[in-house]
Amino acid sequence: MLKYILKRIVIFIPTLIVITLLGFVISVNAPGDPVERMVVAAQSGGEVGSQTINQIEQKRYWRKKLGLDLPIFYFSLSSLSRPDTLYRIYDKNEKEALDRLISKFGNWEQIQDYYKSLNEFYNSQIIFKLDTALLKGYDKNAVNETMNQIKFEASALKSSYEANIIEAKFNKIALLLSYYPFLSKFQQPFNLVEYKYLNLKKLATPWKNYVPTLVFYKQNQYHRWLFGDGGEFSRGLIRGDFGTSYVTKQPISDVIFSKIGWSMFFAMLSVILAYLVSIPVGVRAAAKRGSRFDKTSSIILFMLYSMPSFWLATLLLMTFANPDAFALFPASGVKPAMGYPESAGMFEKIKITLPYLILPAICYTYSSFAFLSRTMRVSMIEIVGQDYIRTARAKGLPNKVVIWKHAFRNSLLPIITVFANIFPAAIGGSVILETIFTIPGMGSEAIFAIQNNNYPMIIAVLTITGFLTLLGYLISDILYAIVDPRISYK
Repeated sequence: MLKYILKRIVIFIPTLIVITLLGFVISVNAPGDPVERMVVAAQSGGEVGSQTINQIEQKRYWRKKLGLDLPIFYFSLSSLSRPDTLYRIYDKNEKEALDRLISKFGNWEQIQDYYKSLNEFYNSQIIFKLDTALLKGYDKNAVNETMNQIKFEASALKSSYEANIIEAKFNKIALLLSYYPFLSKFQQPFNLVEYKYLNLKKLATPWKNYVPTLVFYKQNQYHRWLFGDGGEFSRGLIRGDFGTSYVTKQPISDVIFSKIGWSMFFAMLSVILAYLVSIPVGVRAAAKRGSRFDKTSSIILFMLYSMPSFWLATLLLMTFANPDAFALFPASGVKPAMGYPESAGMFEKIKITLPYLILPAICYTYSSFAFLSRTMRVSMIEIVGQDYIRTARAKGLPNKVVIWKHAFRNSLLPIITVFANIFPAAIGGSVILETIFTIPGMGSEAIFAIQNNNYPMIIAVLTITGFLTLLGYLISDILYAIVDPRISYK
């Protein structure tokens, strides 16, 4: 048995790699810039320049913490015109602009010189301090407005790649610099920017874009996502670290471990209750095929199966958690809003929590009755019709012994297949029911992540669901061999 399990785990490894690759590809190509979402703008009043420096430092910090300062994968197919360090540009728009310039002109050395001179010109605006003596005779608000416009145009230039837009911004900046004599100190660095741009156009080598190159990276985002960075910011996926939430900035793993307990509890509880009811009903319906019990149970169970869970949940709340009807159960949550009494022991807490669980447990469970009982009935009917069952009856064995000792065990195979699905269902939770009953589980957390574009949480749910699906298949295979001796581990 141990050898079989090890062999299955080895077979699962390629599938797990594909799952992690799929999740990583989705996270990399997700819309929006995660760095922009994580940056917190300075709240205190002050000069625009100091706030901009603070934002730049925050962007660099979050880019490093999220691993975005690394290349994406172990290798990349590039061209002779593209450098192997373009990933170091932390601003997504600036990186796209540089990429477009490379595609158009193909001379990275000149493009790099242009971008460097543009950054120096932009940074000179940020650190510039207006002297009171320089403002003598001028409107301070008008001067500040002009400085802000220059900063805006210089910042926009770093994200521009169309020739007509770049030239229009050059003309705009030149005009703004001519407004005040003391702005002439910025004329020389601005002239250098214009010169570098003309130089990159003059020395264009677009043919380099058609010469392929293969670049390898030992450290990259995928490697860091899987194995971490040594513990500085990430421990890696294999150690249970799924990254940082874009919404709360908390570790995703902490959120999952705090939420998955209730989803797992209701998933397991619903399966246990459904099996305890459905298996005896299915076995008896098969043993008395065509009887009044068979027909009546089928009608009742299919009626239950046809009722949507959200409708029944709402009906139960309006009936049994309504002060105007029957206020027998709490309307929401899994425990009192004020928490448990400090002196409450474990059994006291269970007693307090139990009323909160009854209505959700009914809604989680009832829809499985029809499916499982009919599955059990069909499987039992098939087994009962086989030769060895007829032989057992011919020997004079009681019907109860024939059904429960000889037929029941071999009819469990389809039920085991269904049982394997509870693991992936637990991580996803029930979005509708957890929302209606205000259950703090993974279902409500998943829908919250989708609504807020919290991609690390979505990818974590996808990855864990894939892993638990494989685990469910493994458990099913083991149970197959336990239930049916004809199935061998070999």
